[in-house]
Amino acid sequence: MGFDDQKGKIWMNGNLVDWKDANIHILSHVIHYGSAVFEGLRCYKTKKGSAIFRLKEHTQRLLHSAKIYRMEVPYTADEINQAVIDLIKLNELDACYIRPIVYRGYKQLGVDPAGCPIDVAIAVWYWGAYLGPEALENGVSVCISSWNRFAPNTAPAMAKASSNYMTGQLIKMEAISHGYIEGIALDVYGHVSEGSGENIFIVRDGVLITPPFGASILAGITRNTVKKIAEDMGIEVREQMIPREALYIADEVFFTGSAAEITPISSIDNIQIGIGKRGPVTKKLQDKFFAILDGEEEDKYGWLTYI
Repeated sequence: MGFDDQKGKIWMNGNLVDWKDANIHILSHVIHYGSAVFEGLRCYKTKKGSAIFRLKEHTQRLLHSAKIYRMEVPYTADEINQAVIDLIKLNELDACYIRPIVYRGYKQLGVDPAGCPIDVAIAVWYWGAYLGPEALENGVSVCISSWNRFAPNTAPAMAKASSNYMTGQLIKMEAISHGYIEGIALDVYGHVSEGSGENIFIVRDGVLITPPFGASILAGITRNTVKKIAEDMGIEVREQMIPREALYIADEVFFTGSAAEITPISSIDNIQIGIGKRGPVTKKLQDKFFAILDGEEEDKYGWLTYI
C-alpha cells in the first residue's frame, strides 16, 4: 500500500481521500515557497499489537514548528493524534511510516503568505530500513559534506520545515554521487551538525557525545530517546560541540532518526570508524530500543500508543 500501488486513503483537512486523488493546486503557496512543516514517525508491530512510537511528542513538535512559522493549525494535538490512529486502522497496516504535514495552500502567491489557508494532511505507508536492510548491523559508509548547515538566525533549525531539506537533498545527493550512503554536514563554524535527515552521536572512552541545539540541529525525538535510554543504562551522555576530526578517532559513531532508527557508521571519508561495523555501545542501545518497540520490555516511559 502506498507509492507502488497507489492504494489506501490519505487524510486531508479531515476528509479521507483516495491515494491517487490526494492532490493540491499547482499555485499552492507551498509549492513555490516551501511553506510547510512536517513530521516523520513510525508505527511498529509489537508482541502486544501495533503501536505508534512517541506519537504525542511528534505531534507537539509539528505544532511547535508551525508556531515558529506563524502557521495557525486548525486542529488540536488530540485531533491530529486521533486522525493518525484512525488512518492506520482504516488502511489496515500493522506497521508503517507516518507523515503528517501542515502547509500553506491555494489562494494567492507572493512571499507574504497572509490569506493562504493552512492545510493539514496525513499519509501512512510501509517503509523498511531507511539506510538499507543490513545497515543496522554492518553500518554505513558516509562522508563529510561540502554543504554546511545554515547559520544561526538565518533559518530556524528547530523547526522541521520542508524548506530546510533542500540543504539535506544537496548533502544526500553529493554523498551518493561519490559512492557513499549518506553525508554529514558541519555547521558554519566547522563543528559537526547532523546528517541529511538524522542526528549523530559519537562514542569515545565509553562516553556518548552528541552536538547541542546550537550546532544547527533538529531537536530529534529519537535523539532524545537514545539519550534517555543511555542515561538509564548508566552511560554518560554529553551535549557538546564536536570538531570534525573527532569523528575519525571515535570508538563508534551512529545516526539516529525516526526513519534511520539507530544506524551505525562504519567509515567516514573512507576512514574506518572503530571496528568498522556496529560497536558494543551502539548494539546495547539498539537492543534496548528495539526491545521496547517490540514489546519485549516494559514501556516505562509511555512512548508507545497502541492502536
